[in-house]
Amino acid sequence: MKRNLSIAIAMFLSSALHAQTHDFHKHLTVVDGHNDVIYESLLKGRNIGERMSVGHTDLPRLKEGGVDVQVFAVWSDDKKYGKGKAFKHANAQIDALEKAVRDHAKAIAIAKSSTEIEEILRSGKIAAIIGIEGGNMIENSLENLEALYRRGARYLTMTWNYNLPWATAAAMEVKTAGSKGKGLNELGRSVIRKMNELGMMVDLSHAGEKTFYDVLAVTSKPVLVSHSNAYALMPHYRNLKDEQLEALKKNGGVVGVNFYSGFLDPDFETRVKRLYRQYYGNKGDYRLSASRQYEKLPLRLKRQADAPLSILLDHIDYLVKKIGVAHVAVGSDFDGIESSPQGLEDVSKFPVLTDALLKRGYAEDDVAKIMGLNFLRILKENEH
Repeated sequence: MKRNLSIAIAMFLSSALHAQTHDFHKHLTVVDGHNDVIYESLLKGRNIGERMSVGHTDLPRLKEGGVDVQVFAVWSDDKKYGKGKAFKHANAQIDALEKAVRDHAKAIAIAKSSTEIEEILRSGKIAAIIGIEGGNMIENSLENLEALYRRGARYLTMTWNYNLPWATAAAMEVKTAGSKGKGLNELGRSVIRKMNELGMMVDLSHAGEKTFYDVLAVTSKPVLVSHSNAYALMPHYRNLKDEQLEALKKNGGVVGVNFYSGFLDPDFETRVKRLYRQYYGNKGDYRLSASRQYEKLPLRLKRQADAPLSILLDHIDYLVKKIGVAHVAVGSDFDGIESSPQGLEDVSKFPVLTDALLKRGYAEDDVAKIMGLNFLRILKENEH
């Protein structure tokens, strides 16, 4: 009898705490600093106004997840969309986003400033911000940079995974030893100065280390690292080393934690390969990369392969201890990644992260900063 009573009390308390967390999350301003749904769904003709069984993102799930401000990444593969094509492709993606917004004007609106974000949120809509993921899309032209800003782009990621004539990428530093040390040239420095003048955030995710430090030497505004993690916990070139984190703090910038299991968990690839071998045995293609093997696993094994949620929290803990809670945000990379932490399977699951942070002992004010206010702070600081 006593045992049953104890169980009933525990269930009641758990339910009450869940309700409190849900209410708290609902009153947060939740900002996701990076999402690739334009490329993954809008360019494929999918209707994000309806709940989809594919991808990570649509308007019903954004609403369910309590996402107030979503950055929509505009991305073009450097190799497929080179000079003469990249700027046009960027504009085509903005066209696709604008059409989706027109089609669902009661649910979402594009914001071009902090003031517009506040107005949109007061109306009960989701605020959409445009981020350009890759400097290749300006095609070495400050005029193109300004044109994208006028269309609503509020950050530019310096590079993707390839070098540009004016900036070097982290991926190429790893693949090509000759890329190390190049950083920004004079055109690159002009790009940074123009962005500062416009009020456009500089995003240093994907940037090579020399590019990272060269930008910090030029910029007069705090920078964003929209979707990266802590190198000390996961030594991947997409993550920030301690020295970079310290420099980011001095600049006043913000790093948004990336949800990709492969950027969070050192054991992710090993786990994927083990599960793939268990499932396919002698019929498996072991020449495939771990990410391709992951894609071929059934859903139940994918969920086993995904990083534990605790590892994402470990990265947040590390970043907060290293540079302070004022410099940490969220940049999920949903629809640009194949694997996210267990419990964070799509944009509807953001309340899970809020709950996990509270259970880790974060104060409500600090959770509010991580989940959105820090991103909004540097957006506003870049505007002035």
